[in-house]
Amino acid sequence: MQTYNILTNDLDSLPEGKADFLLAASVTKTCEIEGITQAGIPGMIPLTPTLDAEFITNEKVFSLGELAETPTGVPTPALITRAVHNLTPFSTIEILNLGLTAEPQNCTVHHFDIKPSQAINEGADINAKEVFVKGMEFGKSYELKGNYLILGESTPAGTTTATASALALGYDCADDFSSSFLHVPNNIKTQTINQALSLINKDMTSFEKLGIVSDNMLIFCAGFLLEASKRFQIVLAGGTQMAACLLIADKLREDVLMRVKHDNITLATTQWVTQDKNSNIAHILEQLSYKPHAIYATFNFKNTAIPILKKYDEGEAKEGVGAGSCLAYANKNTITNQTLLEQIEYLIYSM
Repeated sequence: MQTYNILTNDLDSLPEGKADFLLAASVTKTCEIEGITQAGIPGMIPLTPTLDAEFITNEKVFSLGELAETPTGVPTPALITRAVHNLTPFSTIEILNLGLTAEPQNCTVHHFDIKPSQAINEGADINAKEVFVKGMEFGKSYELKGNYLILGESTPAGTTTATASALALGYDCADDFSSSFLHVPNNIKTQTINQALSLINKDMTSFEKLGIVSDNMLIFCAGFLLEASKRFQIVLAGGTQMAACLLIADKLREDVLMRVKHDNITLATTQWVTQDKNSNIAHILEQLSYKPHAIYATFNFKNTAIPILKKYDEGEAKEGVGAGSCLAYANKNTITNQTLLEQIEYLIYSM
């Protein structure tokens, strides 16, 4: 069990008022490497971000007949995010298409002319500087509808690309990243990451390295954070992937001669991530050049009537689609664990 010296469950420290919800949805073809992720339906994992976007927006999916779930039947954390929206609605739910294989239907989608990135073991083939600048530009132009922003992500195999990104930039966090698995496929992930890192060298710029080993979501959101945090408060919704996003922003600020206005950024995740024995989000966050504001929500499925949901408490899925921040948002708006649990169960029974 890791220490929470850098993370607290002080959910009252969230910003006040209604939040906008943005989902950074992206596909890295790393997710097609067999056995590397279980964030979706086998053979259809690149569809997961599209289905997540459709469900949180519409409470149903259009691009497939069923919602994304793991091979063991654990449903996507999009259920948690939608249940929170039903009980204490966000100002808006909008989708950032950061390279999808299928356009989400019946959603408000922002387009950036970004294509899915390639598998990192053969080189991601990203123009990282261009994607980063697009994130910065969107951070300058995004018009807040509510009082602050929750920024979530859906990027299958994203913890693999996040690990490779952090290591490529020189951070000491090889064993710190979580996974959607209870029993992590370390051999596959490690092999993939090592293959990716073998494609870079110390003479490359940070952007050149990220263009080979990273994913569009991480790079875009790092740029977005640098600019948007000057203008309003952001809750970065996720676990170790979003922690990596902070590391990337902290490194790339040197390239663009900017400061991170970290007083306006909160990272919010789930207790499932903070209690994960196979990862250490606190150690990732400790490597930032500043002490971040980071919190975790204590929601659990102990009293659920649907046994498959208890796998969250056992360590499957853990986080994604903004779940941790949404749980914190629900708590801030006085939604009880039981009320939220019943809403999640209702959504499952309704599907």
